[in-house]
Amino acid sequence: MTKGLTRYLLALGDDALVSSQRMAWWISRSPQIEEDIAMANLGLDQLGQARSLLAYAGEVEGNGRSEDDLAYLRDERDFLNVCLVEREQKDFGVAMVRLLMFSAWQHELYAALTGSTDLTLAGVAGKAVKETAYHLDHAEHWVLRLGDGTEESHLRMQAALDAEWPWLAELFDNSFVNEDLLLQGIAIDPASLRESVEGRIAGVIGRATLARPDVADALSRGREGRHTEQMGYLLAEMQHLARSHPEVTW
Repeated sequence: MTKGLTRYLLALGDDALVSSQRMAWWISRSPQIEEDIAMANLGLDQLGQARSLLAYAGEVEGNGRSEDDLAYLRDERDFLNVCLVEREQKDFGVAMVRLLMFSAWQHELYAALTGSTDLTLAGVAGKAVKETAYHLDHAEHWVLRLGDGTEESHLRMQAALDAEWPWLAELFDNSFVNEDLLLQGIAIDPASLRESVEGRIAGVIGRATLARPDVADALSRGREGRHTEQMGYLLAEMQHLARSHPEVTW
C-alpha cells in the first residue's frame, strides 16, 4: 500500500515537475511580454504542485528523501512522468496545444481527487484544481485565437495538434495505479477521465476550426520509466547544479 501510494504521488509530481521545466523555457522567448509573465506563472503553479506531491511522496516512502532529493537526485529511469510533458516545445503552437491537453487532464484529475480519502492528497488537489482551471482557460484562448486566425496560424496550429495528439493516450493509462488505492478511494483511475477530457479538448479544437487528428497513439511508456531521448537532456539541465554541488546550502 505504501509503495503503491508513493509511486502514484511520484507519477503525478513528476508530470507537474517536468512540465514546469518545459514551461520555464518560454520565459523571455514568448511572443509578447505579457505571455512571458503568464508562462512563468503557469510554470510556477506546476512547480508548486510538484513540490507538494513530491514532498508527500518522500514522507509516505519513509526513507528520508526530500522533495529536492526526488527532483534532483533520481536518474531518468526513476522518473514516472508521461512522455507528453518531456518533449521539446519550442514552437508556441505546440506549447499551447500541449497545455490544452495536459491542463484539461490535470483539471479533471484534481477535481476528482478533491474527494480523495487521503486528506493530504485531497488538500493538494483542492489548491491545484483552481490553478489548472486558469491554465486550461489560457490554453483555450490561444488555441482559439491561432486556430481560427490567419491561414498561416491555422496551418501551424493544425500541425501542432497533429504532432501532440499521439502522446495524449498515455494520460489515461492506469497500469501504474495500485488497485487498493482505487478501492479505498485514495486515487483516481486515469482511464475514467478519458471521455470528459477528450470531450473538452474536442470542443475547443472544433471552435478553433481545427480537425481532430486521425493518427495512431505513440509508443509511450513514461509511467514505466521509459522515456524519449529528450528526457536525459532535460534532466541534465535541471539537475546540474544540485549534482555538481551535493548537499550545498544557500
